[in-house]
Parts: sequence; structure tokens; C-alpha cells
Amino acid sequence: MAIGSAIVLFVIGAILAFGVEVDVAGLDLVVIGQILMAAGVIGGLIGLAMWASNRPSRRRETLQEVHRTADGGQVVHTEHRV
Repeated sequence: MAIGSAIVLFVIGAILAFGVEVDVAGLDLVVIGQILMAAGVIGGLIGLAMWASNRPSRRRETLQEVHRTADGGQVVHTEHRV
């Protein structure tokens, strides 16, 4: 869930929980609002965790090349990319 949709869920839930005073038979809008607010918070936390784990500065790639020399030895070239 993207952070934007989590914010939308939270706002809609807050409006239902605190701003609407309508009696609907069989529905408790306060509870539905609280559920939507909780879903928004959980979705926002998951979105932040996924965003933080995909940051390019946290990924590191190592490239290693091995070259044989004419006299039978080898040269190892290691490159670290962030």
C-alpha cells in the first residue's frame, strides 16, 4: 500500500469516526472509522518499511573479475558499487 492511499484511509476513517453523526441501521460508523484509521496506520508503516528497504544507498553490489596472466598467475579486480 502506498503512503498516499494509507493517508486517504486514515482521513476517511477520521471523518467517519469523529465528524459524522448519522445513525445507520446495522452499522456503527465510529467503529468503521476506527478500523479504517488503523488500516491507514498499518499501511503507512508497511509503506515506510518497504520504501526504506528499497533505498539505493542501502544496496551494495560487488563485481569481481579474475584475469589470467601469461605466466599462469591471476589478477583479481574487485569493484564495489553502491
